[in-house]
Amino acid sequence: MAFNLEATVKELTDFFKSEAKTETVVGASFQLGQFTCVPVIKFGMGLGYGGGEGKGGQPNKASGEGIGGGAGGGMGVEPIGFLVTHDEEISFIPTRTSKGLSAAFEKVPDLIEKMMDRKKEKAEASL
Repeated sequence: MAFNLEATVKELTDFFKSEAKTETVVGASFQLGQFTCVPVIKFGMGLGYGGGEGKGGQPNKASGEGIGGGAGGGMGVEPIGFLVTHDEEISFIPTRTSKGLSAAFEKVPDLIEKMMDRKKEKAEASL
């Protein structure tokens, strides 16, 4: 079975062009009163391909010939916010805020500082 890398990449590219659009993921732009809102997405993809061939007949090796190949890929699409226009002004409104785990990591330096202050206070009190 022959594998045509160029044809496969073209098919994938055509698929991404048709499917990985903001309109497909989160919808088209819309009016909200005097504001025009345009959804914004983040898109990423990765592709990989490998192949090889070999011949046997060497000492302590099997005889015969072989060929093999493989390919893989992945993509991710995520809505990240909205461009909002009003008259001549344009603003970006993110869909995510720093909550959950990322917010906890942002507080780590403050927590370490408080812990060190308490440790210092205990050490001074025991003197």
